[in-house]
Amino acid sequence: MKALVFGDSGGIGTAIADALRVRGSEVTGLSRRDGLELTNQQSVAAAADALGDQRFDLIFNATGALVIDGRGPEKTIQSADADAMAAQFALNATGVAMLLRYFSPLMRENARAVFASLSARVGSIGDNGFGGWIGYRAAKAAQNQIIRTASIEIGRKQKHHIVVALHPGTVETALTRDYADRYPTIAPEQSAKALLDVIDGLTPRDNGTFRDWKGNPVEW
Repeated sequence: MKALVFGDSGGIGTAIADALRVRGSEVTGLSRRDGLELTNQQSVAAAADALGDQRFDLIFNATGALVIDGRGPEKTIQSADADAMAAQFALNATGVAMLLRYFSPLMRENARAVFASLSARVGSIGDNGFGGWIGYRAAKAAQNQIIRTASIEIGRKQKHHIVVALHPGTVETALTRDYADRYPTIAPEQSAKALLDVIDGLTPRDNGTFRDWKGNPVEW
């Protein structure tokens, strides 16, 4: 099995890459460390071009950020800031669209292949009962729509391909350190194992779905 992991230098991405290698998979990792910048379209295109004719059974996106340029999540709509929201969308939504544009053609043809992207339950519109976190919620909701829309196109061209959004749980990483005190957390290694188990169980009928780390569907 050949896997490509975006954000393999982060908490969840590192755990995913390590777990795949333990399984015996051949793993290629890409992150800012390698010059990949999701907010720069030319950077994403160049990174895909550098992989040449390689094809992957799993492409896993573990990139994303809650705090960008020191700006954390807003508590109310009165705190919404245009520049902060634009930065959230550039990384957590548009960046994922660029990954899909340039890297989904590297999914193995005429065989089961999965493109999985980490979203977040707070990006669910139907499951939003608390408010707040305007920019991050909206950017993740936009990512979910991008995933859903791309899955339809990709599934039409390759019936064995599966494109999904995944919620990893509240994972003990730098992203959640200052915001997870009221929620039960799980270790990156536990999340990675659970997410890979979910991916193992996916079939083409699951193309275009949003699931949590336990495999349960999440409302859009």
